[in-house]
Amino acid sequence: MKLANNPLVQLSQLGQSVWLDFIERRLLESGDLQKLVDDDDLRGLTSNPAIFEKAIAESQDYSSALAELALKHEGDARAVYEALAVRDIQDACDVLGPVYRATKKHDGYASLEVSPRLAHDTAGTIAEARRLWAAVNRPNLMVKVPGTPEGIPAIRQLIEDGININVTLLFAEAVYAEVAEAFLSGLEARAGAGRPIDHIASVASFFISRIDSMIDAQLEKKKAPEALRGKAAIANAKRTYVRYGKIYSGPRWEALQAKGAQTQRLLWASTSTKNPSYRDVIYIEALIGPDTVNTIPPATLAAFRDHGVAKRTIDVDLAREVSPNLGRVVSTRAAGGVLHVGSGRLVVSELCVGDQPLRRG
Repeated sequence: MKLANNPLVQLSQLGQSVWLDFIERRLLESGDLQKLVDDDDLRGLTSNPAIFEKAIAESQDYSSALAELALKHEGDARAVYEALAVRDIQDACDVLGPVYRATKKHDGYASLEVSPRLAHDTAGTIAEARRLWAAVNRPNLMVKVPGTPEGIPAIRQLIEDGININVTLLFAEAVYAEVAEAFLSGLEARAGAGRPIDHIASVASFFISRIDSMIDAQLEKKKAPEALRGKAAIANAKRTYVRYGKIYSGPRWEALQAKGAQTQRLLWASTSTKNPSYRDVIYIEALIGPDTVNTIPPATLAAFRDHGVAKRTIDVDLAREVSPNLGRVVSTRAAGGVLHVGSGRLVVSELCVGDQPLRRG
């Protein structure tokens, strides 16, 4: 039962959809996923190969299916993994189906990722996404595609195909703008061919805590004030949210909206706290606002339910956290962007730390 004093329920009331960054067979068979939907207003689920591999390796729930599938696929480990993943995602989509229908296709999605080995293969990504879409055969599936240079044209084509896409591994505002352009262009191509676009959903998954892990290390080397640490990722996300508002306004967007299109929402990913000295729900509390999604791992979800504070923060302190005033620059260019530290402040200007985190996957 949804309780009004549940901070997770309050996030939904503030316009932010809560998704779960986790999947395993026990979650589905025990009814725990349904309980999260019923009690916490959970509205979606994300997965990745690492989550599946951990679930399969650490649980006995897959033992019988593993043996059966190993025989069927003659020991092909990739085919066995995919068969297990497809089954779990199908079941997750079925649990989330009522959410999908109640929210009129706005939420209720489960995400399944194309193979990371295809991150730099446009044609391969398109082919695998189409195959997974057909294999799962659920309207509330989102296929995860990385926002690499090779992934972006694939995203455009898949949106034109009418496939829901979760664009993953985004770190920089400039890359996000390219992803949004691919989304809009795909919608325009599909609409131009006379095909419906009112059923297509997409999110742009912007990674948060990984950025602070990298930037904090730079700040430590610079002997910057302790108060500046843990700020870059939030500033970067807030800056991107401003860009989101500009992209989804004006005549171009209004023409698509008139045909039933919905925006490609920003999804905050990697929102567990990596630094134990930070508040354990900092990356949820600092990025709350309308038309956003936060996909949260189980431990962080439980922490926010227990002591999280739900209030709109996405556009609070923008002048301070995302300032155009560069001040005294004492840091250097960081992988295509600039992080400025000076006058006791940290200012993000077109932060692009994407190259290093993307290589880490």
